[in-house]
Amino acid sequence: MNTLQNILSEIDKIQEQIAQLKPLSQRQLKELRNYYKIGITYSSNAIEGNTLTEIETKVVIEEGITISGKPLKHHLEAIGHSLAYDYLYSLLKQKVLTENDIKKLHKLFYQKIDEKNAGKYRKVQVYITGSAHIPPKPQDLPRLMSELVEWYRCSAEHPVVTAALLHQKFVVVHPFIDGNGRVARLLMNLHLLKHHFPVTIIPPIYRAEYIALIEKSHNDNQPFIEFIANCIKQAQLEYLRLVK
Repeated sequence: MNTLQNILSEIDKIQEQIAQLKPLSQRQLKELRNYYKIGITYSSNAIEGNTLTEIETKVVIEEGITISGKPLKHHLEAIGHSLAYDYLYSLLKQKVLTENDIKKLHKLFYQKIDEKNAGKYRKVQVYITGSAHIPPKPQDLPRLMSELVEWYRCSAEHPVVTAALLHQKFVVVHPFIDGNGRVARLLMNLHLLKHHFPVTIIPPIYRAEYIALIEKSHNDNQPFIEFIANCIKQAQLEYLRLVK
């Protein structure tokens, strides 16, 4: 049994423990949803260079207070990500994921930063600093995104593997001018939530490893899938601690 199969086996066992704790009360569900909103907004933005701390992120989102000395864009990223996170829960009711759903996620995150490009596929070629991967040409994006959505609809992999691959395949396409990593992590969590997994946060402390594995995934995606699987396992254990 290889490493990934071992991890998936452990994840399945922990998931059985989580299932035994349900049903949670509406109050518990609301508190968990808000708890994860702060955590995933802080971590996902921090991975992309946002300088707000987790406490500052909470203050910006919940109280609407700006933090002295921090860039306006970083405040807008916190507010936008929290809106996109809330929208994620409305998508749980849908059986299929559409391109319009993905565009709406991006629009909610990005509209206060760049209204012109929010929710729209990029019209220009982009290059990723420090990466040998050159994202697809703009004219290829409609076809590639259509293929991605169709792949996702037909995927029969373990939910953890599908979530990791959805993330990886999305960042390879890189359809938006900015915010692709954050949308990828939201889409990953959408699939996990649909399959009753807890929200999974990639800690900023793992940023260098995470980015290196995304780069490596262009040739070999197995290490990236294993990395995401380990993050999901840690999220499960954290969920058990919180609920118990």
